[in-house]
Order: sequence, then structure tokens, then C-alpha cells
Amino acid sequence: MSRQRSLEQERASAAWSCVNQVKGQTYEKDYAGLAKSAPAEIQANGLGQILAFWRAKGYDKGEAKDGGANAHCQMLQHVSVWIRDQLNINSDNILEWIIREATTDDYRRATAEAMAFLFWLKRFAEAELGGE
Repeated sequence: MSRQRSLEQERASAAWSCVNQVKGQTYEKDYAGLAKSAPAEIQANGLGQILAFWRAKGYDKGEAKDGGANAHCQMLQHVSVWIRDQLNINSDNILEWIIREATTDDYRRATAEAMAFLFWLKRFAEAELGGE
């Protein structure tokens, strides 16, 4: 089995777990909408901009709104954890890592990995969470 195939399986498994964490929550339709629009938004605006947008919507004065029980906070966490784990980043705050430490190549790799992960997340969210 090739490494690429196993990485695709890891992405799918992680995305499936994320969607199942959100399933049944009051914000599941909002999360599905974010998952659907995220790839296009990243392509148009950049990964850093979208992570900052999700943080602005999901947090207030550095604290997660509703104890983290909102679509923006969850999307930020899910994508950030995936990127951190795949790129072996030693920071829990991917946005801060992008701003302070990431090289251009690091940023490109993070963006590519986020897009690949979001491909699966989007499909599973459409299938399991519904939405518009």
C-alpha cells in the first residue's frame, strides 16, 4: 500500500471523526455550511485569512464563545489539529504559527494539507449533516 493512499485514509478517518463530533449539535448546519465553503474561501483569501475569520467568529476576547460549542470554533480546531499533526508543528495555535514562524514553503504545505483534509470534511458534512 502506498503512503499516499494511507494518508488519504487518515484524512478521511479524521474528517469522519470530526463530522461525527458535530452531528446532533445545535450548530451542525452552520458547520456543514462552513465545510462546504471553506475550500473556495481558502483558495480566494488564503489559509491565514480564513483561520483568522473563524477565530473572530468563534471567539470573543480570546475565549471560545459558548464554551467552544459553535461552528466556527469547531472548524478552526478541527483544521488546526489536522495541520499541526501532519506538519509536526509544536504550537497549539496554528494561526500564530503562520504569522510568526512559518516560511513560505511551510505556509504552502499547510494550505495544501488543509485543502486535502477539507475535501473529505466537506463530503462527509454534506452526507451526514445536511445543510443548505
